[in-house]
Amino acid sequence: MKRVFHFGLPLVTSLLLLTACEQKPDFEYYYYEPEDYALLSQYLNLPQRPDNYSTKLPKHLEAQGLFARAVDQDKAILGRVLFYDKNLSKDKKVSCASCHRQEIAFSDDKPVSRGVFDRVGTRNSIALGSVLNFSAYYGTDLFGPSGIPFFWDNRANTASEQNLATMTNPVEMDMKHPEIVDAVKAQPYYAPLFRMAYGDETVTIQRISEAIANFVNAIGSYRSKFDREAEKTIGTEVWSNRERLNFSGFTPAENRGKQIYLDNCASCHSPLQGRPMKMFANNGLDATITDKGVGGITNQPAHMGMFKVPLLRNIALTAPYMHDGRFATLEEVIDHYSTGIKPHPNLSPELRLGSQPRRFNFTPQEKSDLIAFLHTLTDEELLVDKRFSNPFK
Repeated sequence: MKRVFHFGLPLVTSLLLLTACEQKPDFEYYYYEPEDYALLSQYLNLPQRPDNYSTKLPKHLEAQGLFARAVDQDKAILGRVLFYDKNLSKDKKVSCASCHRQEIAFSDDKPVSRGVFDRVGTRNSIALGSVLNFSAYYGTDLFGPSGIPFFWDNRANTASEQNLATMTNPVEMDMKHPEIVDAVKAQPYYAPLFRMAYGDETVTIQRISEAIANFVNAIGSYRSKFDREAEKTIGTEVWSNRERLNFSGFTPAENRGKQIYLDNCASCHSPLQGRPMKMFANNGLDATITDKGVGGITNQPAHMGMFKVPLLRNIALTAPYMHDGRFATLEEVIDHYSTGIKPHPNLSPELRLGSQPRRFNFTPQEKSDLIAFLHTLTDEELLVDKRFSNPFK
């Protein structure tokens, strides 16, 4: 007599799944065509399955109304290659990444950056890693008049305008639009990337600029120790001053430094490092106008000597400091605010006492505590995130 076994549906399903897992698949997933991926792999370290460039900001930042806008993944992948490609410069020695190095939060370690043929620029390269996320509040194309412009003097309204200005600047990359297009067409690895991003291999300056803009708009820093602790302590209660509570994961020095920052710095640079409180300001570096800054673009007297107010994310990595790189260390920066503010005609109100520059007069302990806090703004993950790394072999 045969013994009959009755299997329940869950067991049968499990057995079928187990059998399926033991079998080899009838096909393999390909994002790129095999011949395209073989070509790309001669030059680039790109994964077969593409990187995901979507961004989810922590809830204490989303509660402020900050959200990372979607970028086009295929265009961001193309933009990453363009961002690191030195062929897009006159001497083929400079790329966007030359002045925005990932290991130092996409900043430059020179007071003023150097471009093609070692030409010396006039301003320090802004750290891209100082920004929470470009697609969260940068660009008039995404946010209209409230969108923060690009460059120290806010002269570029969109990420596309910014990268084209850099590539055509005679000191930086010194290329004309047709030369940029020809340089891209000459590289065999771009054909499959343009097909993926645009459906065909047509190279135009608009497509080049748009792709770089998608890559830049995906960059962001929101995984620092400060963000982790703010997430735990503040959550969505961003209007309750919970940022003034001690963070349990902070050292005593870091918590003291946080209070000093909130009392003296946050009114310009943002309490939660979300969006700067001011688009531009004058911080009393000089008593007279040496670099017109925003005023050089607007020609308004009240804007002369004013510059972009950045966030302080990754500030411990991005020396030297200020628009002209004059301060080599954080200690020098704090000394400036402590006793060195000059009486500029357009000095920001936060740095005035009546008609005179304010003196914060930080004690040695306060300086040390403030620096300890500023180190909590470092996003170690950004520095090694492969999605933003150099793809070239």
